[in-house]
Amino acid sequence: MAVRRKLGESLNFNCKMMSSFSRYYSSKMVDLKKMRPMILKRIQDRAKDYPVHRMIPVAEEVLNSRRILIQGVSTLLKAVPVVACKFCPEVYIGDKGHLIQTCPGFKRRGRNRVHEWITGSLKDVLVPVEAFHLKHMFQDVIKHNQRFDYDRVPAVVELCWQAGANDENLYSGTWNPESVAEAESLSPAELTLVANGTLRAWEVFRNGVKKLLMVYPAKVCKDCSEVHVGPSGHKARLCGLFKYERWQGTHFWRKPSVDDLVPPNIVWRKRRQDPPVLLNEGKGYYGHAPAVVELCSQAGAVVPTKYHCMMKMDGLTGNVNQGFTPSAI
Repeated sequence: MAVRRKLGESLNFNCKMMSSFSRYYSSKMVDLKKMRPMILKRIQDRAKDYPVHRMIPVAEEVLNSRRILIQGVSTLLKAVPVVACKFCPEVYIGDKGHLIQTCPGFKRRGRNRVHEWITGSLKDVLVPVEAFHLKHMFQDVIKHNQRFDYDRVPAVVELCWQAGANDENLYSGTWNPESVAEAESLSPAELTLVANGTLRAWEVFRNGVKKLLMVYPAKVCKDCSEVHVGPSGHKARLCGLFKYERWQGTHFWRKPSVDDLVPPNIVWRKRRQDPPVLLNEGKGYYGHAPAVVELCSQAGAVVPTKYHCMMKMDGLTGNVNQGFTPSAI
């Protein structure tokens, strides 16, 4: 009986505490209309902290490395063959493609089909990711009927602009066409020099974007690849997952990573111990690499050791130990 009495007293005490807590912290007592001016003032005060002056050199370095990367990849594409699938985003650094059956087919009507290869281009190696260009970082949220009032620019360039990078040609993704035209006359040593410089620019580019994402807010949809650079996402209904459902294409935002703004675009790679054309039976043995890394590697660049595990430099090939079939990565 004493134990029951003490248990009842403790329950009554907890109920009184919860009721008092709900009495003083209930959401019914909060007048959002009165809090709106305070919230807007806090947003305006927060805008005064940006751009962060210490991050301006990082943003300018990212833009500079982006130019070098675009120019370097464009030069290497004149010397190293690249093919892309006609029906899916698959890319292969080589002239014949591979026979690995991972293509969904035209309009995804099939499954695990052989790819149909066409000549690749710059956008197949460096996947473009665009975002809305904001007038200023803490402006009003873009509504669906305002989606055509804002320009679409590369997401990394928009991030650098909000980080304070000052450049007259900020949104021009151009490069010097004369240097690309001379790529065919480069010697093997000069081509290797270009490949090493392009690979260094790739590493600087990704590291710089990673630093900027630690300081500046950005969003990416968890259901599609839409990216928004700013403290809150937009309300343009462009998401394809819920296009025909009650959500009407509304995005569901999350915090992005470097891969969301700079996709690595992982490709299959042929090693010296592999057959001339990669076969579907040996896909569990073959290595992978980002498209830029594989392109520079075939041009003679020295690949950083952090990619060796992914590339399976000294791994087995498909015709060894046929009784063991590892799962594809």
